[in-house]
Amino acid sequence: MTRTITPRLRTLVLLLLAVTGALLAGAGPASAHAALTGSDPAQGVVVDKAPTQVSLTFSETVAMSDDSLRVLDPRGKAVQKGKPANVSGTTYAVRLRSGLADGTYTVTYQVVSADSHPVAGAYTFSVGAPSQTVVSDVGPAAGGGVVGRLYAVGRYVSYAGFIVLAGDAAFVLACWRRGAGVRALQRLVVGGWLALTAATLWLLLLRGSYTTSGKFADAFDLDLLGQVLQTKTGAMLVSRLLLLAAAALFVAVLFSAYTKREDDEKRDLTFGLSIGGVVVAAGLAASWAMAEHASTGLQPGIAMPVDVVHLLAVAAWLGGLTALLVALYRAPVDAPIEAAAVQRFSRVAFGSVLALVATGVYQSWRQLGSWSAFTETEYGLLLLLKIGLVALLVGIAWISRRWTGRLADTADDAGSTEDSVADSSADSAADSADEMAGRPEKEPVPASTSAAKAATTGAVVLAGTGTGGGDRDGAGAGADDTADDDNADGDRDGDGERAAQLARQRVAVDAARRKRLRDGDPNRFGLRRSVLAEAGVAIVLLAVTTALTQTEPGRTEQDAKASASPSASSSAATSSSGAVTLDMPFDTGGSDGKGLVRIDLDPARVGGNEMHVYVQRPNGRAFDVPEVKVAFTLEAKKIGPLPVNPDHITTGHWAADGVQIPMAGDWKITVTVRTSDIDQATVSKNAQIG
Repeated sequence: MTRTITPRLRTLVLLLLAVTGALLAGAGPASAHAALTGSDPAQGVVVDKAPTQVSLTFSETVAMSDDSLRVLDPRGKAVQKGKPANVSGTTYAVRLRSGLADGTYTVTYQVVSADSHPVAGAYTFSVGAPSQTVVSDVGPAAGGGVVGRLYAVGRYVSYAGFIVLAGDAAFVLACWRRGAGVRALQRLVVGGWLALTAATLWLLLLRGSYTTSGKFADAFDLDLLGQVLQTKTGAMLVSRLLLLAAAALFVAVLFSAYTKREDDEKRDLTFGLSIGGVVVAAGLAASWAMAEHASTGLQPGIAMPVDVVHLLAVAAWLGGLTALLVALYRAPVDAPIEAAAVQRFSRVAFGSVLALVATGVYQSWRQLGSWSAFTETEYGLLLLLKIGLVALLVGIAWISRRWTGRLADTADDAGSTEDSVADSSADSAADSADEMAGRPEKEPVPASTSAAKAATTGAVVLAGTGTGGGDRDGAGAGADDTADDDNADGDRDGDGERAAQLARQRVAVDAARRKRLRDGDPNRFGLRRSVLAEAGVAIVLLAVTTALTQTEPGRTEQDAKASASPSASSSAATSSSGAVTLDMPFDTGGSDGKGLVRIDLDPARVGGNEMHVYVQRPNGRAFDVPEVKVAFTLEAKKIGPLPVNPDHITTGHWAADGVQIPMAGDWKITVTVRTSDIDQATVSKNAQIG
């Protein structure tokens, strides 16, 4: 009873853990793309005087080229001068020409975030009054178009190649060592190596165009390629190619020297290959972790090792699944995969899924940050799709485990049946060869004689009967007519050829019979179908994962939406009446700690002012936090901070009357928001008052 219930309970627990973990996890690497969080002048604002520069603030550091930040006048002419520069933190600015006319100006930006993804966009502001503008197309969007799709294909192939290369090699060493001599598995592993190598070269060529112009022709620009090689992503791609050279040596040893060793020698070589394989596989996984999502954002020192473990677990599970599928369908008839090997892989897959759940929970916290991001962001929706695929895959895996158990229970009976068929076929082949050679029936062939040996029986028997014929004819047979001897020899040769041909035919028939017997096993047939279904779901799952790695994570997308609200800006938005409105996104780091705080100060002048504070969730709903505090500081005159404690009016709304501003200037307004007993954040912006 225990034997049947325990595996089922363990599998059900695994299913619940996987689904629960997937609710918080993304199988892709975790981090955030850069997002525009502020600008000066702000989007859509109308300023009285032409600014001397345009500055953009991003959620993380970005890489800029000479033309990453452009400002176009109403006629589409560039009015910036010089190169963009980092003025402070994550704020970048470009200076403008003097004497700009009134009208609407378009700001375009095209940068590369710290996680290697291109970010592009545009917005407008006006000087004096809005006007018509001829700017409608700011050029190809980085990361989009044909080049973007080709780059996505390259990423998919690279992930697939890594999974097949690392996972299938691990399957051979850990689960089925006899598989090292199976030609189909050898071709599969070599194919994975070729796919990963070709995809890496493809990504290296496309990288420059992918992050800049978006034109396919630029993929062959050597100057652009040289610039790519100087970036973090370019260095990691080159490192991946060097590691693939080491992987080629590993594959050569695995499928040549390893298969020729005796069992004792093979045991020692297995240990060495396992250590070397883990080192190479971890290095390949690190080439993603150190260049993309996990290398930036929250806790990169923890995220990168977690990402390496995550990728290795994916390879062990899905790559091993691919190897198992090939073994079930393409393994030789005389060397089928054993039930014990399938059971070993089942244990490896179980451990891999547990590792995926553990690492995925951590990754999801970095990617989403809140439950609302599941339904309010593109990343969250893709993740929900992936959750369903993961649950489906684990469910099918549970069915495969049941078939594996049944196959193990009948393994001994199946082995006995195959041996009986093989022995019977060997006897039949040998008897047929004797009959064709004209030899009396001999003793039965021992049970240990293989069917393949019968293929040469005819030739051996003929050699024996030639000698026996001489004895039968007597000592004077050598004096017989020469022509008769030649004819007799010719007949014997013809009989020998026919005997050998018949023996080969019987061996082929025997192999076909054994294959039918193996394929007719309902347990093996059921396992084949379930593993094939797993592989199909895994292909779709890998495609969704690739899309996730190129999608802006929910945490960043919500921050960008909050910062892109109509009144959000890096400086104050001042109305005609003199009132100041400031929008400041915040994140206290708690489970429900993200939102937007808005400050309305009216009439924003020296003396008494009326202040209203509004706190909203990322979806725009009122957010009732435990505490809000405001302070005013005029740093130029060393005045402040002047604290203000507004009164709570209603849900998400605080207000204070008679807020005294002693003198005009560029005041720094600081807001502290507390969302729990231990979680709080302080944000600030400057506003011209008076």
